Amino acid sequence: MTQGPVAVALKRLPHGEGLALPHYATAGAAGMDVLAAEDVTLAPGARHAVATGLALAIPPGYEIQVRPRSGLALKHGITVPNTPGTIDSDYRGELKVILINHGSEPFAIVRGDRVAQLVLAPVTQATWHEVAELDDTARGSGGFGSTGGHERL
Repeated sequence: MTQGPVAVALKRLPHGEGLALPHYATAGAAGMDVLAAEDVTLAPGARHAVATGLALAIPPGYEIQVRPRSGLALKHGITVPNTPGTIDSDYRGELKVILINHGSEPFAIVRGDRVAQLVLAPVTQATWHEVAELDDTARGSGGFGSTGGHERL
């Protein structure tokens, strides 16, 4: 079942003037492309919080996930180090995209470049229920490669 669009209030900051708002590139896209509102060059290994010139008021019960663009990751080693980054519904500051250059060459970002994708997602908050013992499962406490799948692990 598909839910209709969810309205997200957006404020354009002065350095975001003239830039397109985040948008879906195709009808089937899950993420909206977001643009840089500044010029910056990322040296190999460097990180930078790239300004977007936007502030948001995400509705309660939702978050926006910041995800890398696959083309930048594959072709240049540019990615979001805390993938997915989370923008909480009560944050009102500027949306910035933390990027890192895992490539071997400096990478120039020009104002107006698509730097990441934004995915609006529902949030379910947890409550903790402390117990003396957990139920048994077939996997048990096995982790980090315990289910197989790659012989070199």
